[in-house]
Amino acid sequence: MNKAAEEPGWATARTLAEALPYIQIYGRQTVVIKYGGHAMGEAALARLFAADAVLLKLLGLRLVIVHGGGPQISAMLEKAAVKSTFVDGLRVTDAATMEVAEMVLSGAINKEIASWITQAGAAADVRGVGLSGKDARLITVEKATRTLRDPDSNIERVVDLGFVGEPSRVDPKLIVDLIDSADAYIPVIAPIGVSADGQTYNINADTVAGALAGALKAKRMLLLTDVAGVLDANGEIVRELSIAQARAAIDSGLATGGMIPKLLTAVAAVEAGVEAVVILDGRRPHALLVELFTEHGAGTLVRA
Repeated sequence: MNKAAEEPGWATARTLAEALPYIQIYGRQTVVIKYGGHAMGEAALARLFAADAVLLKLLGLRLVIVHGGGPQISAMLEKAAVKSTFVDGLRVTDAATMEVAEMVLSGAINKEIASWITQAGAAADVRGVGLSGKDARLITVEKATRTLRDPDSNIERVVDLGFVGEPSRVDPKLIVDLIDSADAYIPVIAPIGVSADGQTYNINADTVAGALAGALKAKRMLLLTDVAGVLDANGEIVRELSIAQARAAIDSGLATGGMIPKLLTAVAAVEAGVEAVVILDGRRPHALLVELFTEHGAGTLVRA
């Protein structure tokens, strides 16, 4: 083999050439990314994520980012001496907690991510735009409810989650205007919505990403999390699941803990019209690029 082909520059060129078919597949297609977990809290990884998002935009993808912020909310609540409780992974949100959640999500985190993208894309004039579901009635919500079964009496009771909402209507017009604009905008959405009567609600970020991806009929939704994907009994990544197989993984106990709501979100998004959803480890540098532009991918893909 030609020694020159093994030099770093040639290896990079070969990688770019191999990515061409995938760049053509995703050009002008909508991709929704749910960004959260520990990757979001580490500055170096966050800046890599922002740079990758800019690259995706320059390659022609219609990119939308939804972010979480649970650990940051918890830290702020702890500073304010406000105690949190959870039901089925959802934070019970009273008025004081809601105020802190909106401040952290729509304020600090949202604007920071948008700023990182704008900085990374400065030379090409790619700009992050920070929004929440309250802007332009992007996400209208209804109050979420959950039931818990008493283990002793077997009686179910309704749990009041406070100001926790679930999307009842998504109006993506503002998002479409931004991602189709002649200017290179990347919308960054905080998981805050508003009810029909104007009350602000906190929403699970995975749920927001799924609802937006469905409304936009996205080609891909990427759920960046803290694990490599769905693991089989031997600890190996399951590369692909149908909707039926995803439900079976939940019923059989193969998927446990936080993976269950992610799989349910993936199934709901695919049923709403998203071509496929990928659950992948956002802590790995350039995970987005590996998933979208290589043959092997980087996580578990769920499709119809």
